[in-house]
Amino acid sequence: MTLNDFTQYLDNHVPIKLVVIGTFLFIAVVISRKVIHAFFRKTDFIEERKEKTLESMFNSIISYAAVITFILIILDQFISIGNLIAGAGVIGIIVGFGAQSLIRDFFAGLFLLYEKQLHKGDFITLNNTFHGTVEDIGLRFLKLREWSGKLLTISNGQINTIENYNFEHMRVIEKITTSFHESPRNMNIVLEKACQRLNHELESYLKKDLTGKPVESFQLYGMTSLNDEHRGYQYTITGLVEDLVYWTAAKKTRMILAEEMYDNNISMAEQRVEVDAPYSKGDTPYFNSNEKLT
Repeated sequence: MTLNDFTQYLDNHVPIKLVVIGTFLFIAVVISRKVIHAFFRKTDFIEERKEKTLESMFNSIISYAAVITFILIILDQFISIGNLIAGAGVIGIIVGFGAQSLIRDFFAGLFLLYEKQLHKGDFITLNNTFHGTVEDIGLRFLKLREWSGKLLTISNGQINTIENYNFEHMRVIEKITTSFHESPRNMNIVLEKACQRLNHELESYLKKDLTGKPVESFQLYGMTSLNDEHRGYQYTITGLVEDLVYWTAAKKTRMILAEEMYDNNISMAEQRVEVDAPYSKGDTPYFNSNEKLT
């Protein structure tokens, strides 16, 4: 059987023709994805997270293009594409009302990629509500893997705010509230010593400049509150670290600060609760806490 005979056979058997075309498009999509994956795996002209983001977006474009092409081929079997294009004005008005959200999601996905607001693998907060790691970025949907393991799929058009915790650098900010009875002079000495230990033990986590020196080492920012919620003096420690190790650096920072506070017998602020106990006239009211709150 020649190619012309096979083509004529398919034209006379539309269901078989559609199956063959669908199979061809499916194989083309699979091959295209493998080629794109191999290309990004062998190149290193951009960082890995951006490569994964572009790969995910290209895969989404290829999938949508294949589906739309297959739909047009099916329609062409029943109505001329030329007539369809001629009536595109009327159809566009009809479809426009029903596809507004689809178009909005599509352009929102393009803007996410173009404006580089996030990359695949970033830890983000969406709409001040959802927290997790970006698992996939498509033209219509964004998939977010939450800490619990739950996979959240949200349309791009519903994304209003993005807080990205993986954007080149992150600042560790830890606040310590001590008792009012702790000497501020002594606290400065203890916290300066703690910063020296942080810079020594967590040096590999710090953000470096082109010369290999830390951009911002761990340091005592100072006393940030004289009366932190009526509990004590508040001090703040800061340090600029690489975004990918932020969570580990933050956990180790808290552990080191806790050890320094304990080793130096620093009294931390305690919760004070007012207890309204009934008492007789003339009696002195009794409180279980170390201070009455007003």
